[in-house]
Amino acid sequence: MARITVEDCIDKFPSRFELVLVASNRARKLYAGENPTVEIDNDKNTVIALREIAEETLSKEQLKNDLIEEYQTSTFSEDEDLNEIEDSSDDKVNDLSQADVNIENQDLENDDQLNEEASSETSQDNLENSSDDEKEQEIL
Repeated sequence: MARITVEDCIDKFPSRFELVLVASNRARKLYAGENPTVEIDNDKNTVIALREIAEETLSKEQLKNDLIEEYQTSTFSEDEDLNEIEDSSDDKVNDLSQADVNIENQDLENDDQLNEEASSETSQDNLENSSDDEKEQEIL
């Protein structure tokens, strides 16, 4: 093929959008160092990717799976992995709840201490004021 266009490849995929996604992903992989399955002929990676799609040197399913793997953030081989993650997240929630209870208890203890200090200062002030009043009455 002398020139390759999207029109030459559109019959391989149901939509242009999917074709562009697959071709761009393949071009990125070629740029990253993967070996092309067609002759290079001094073409750019995007053209090589389109030529691979048009000549069907890579299966449609393989191209789709490569695209999916590119955008996947996590993979699970078994349901047990998922259950372990759920269990650990439940433990974290329980730990956070216990930490909230501890903080509330500390706040209550601090409030009690402040109230005790305030009441002792008030009673001390009352004693001082009463002794001043007694001195005034003695003078009179």
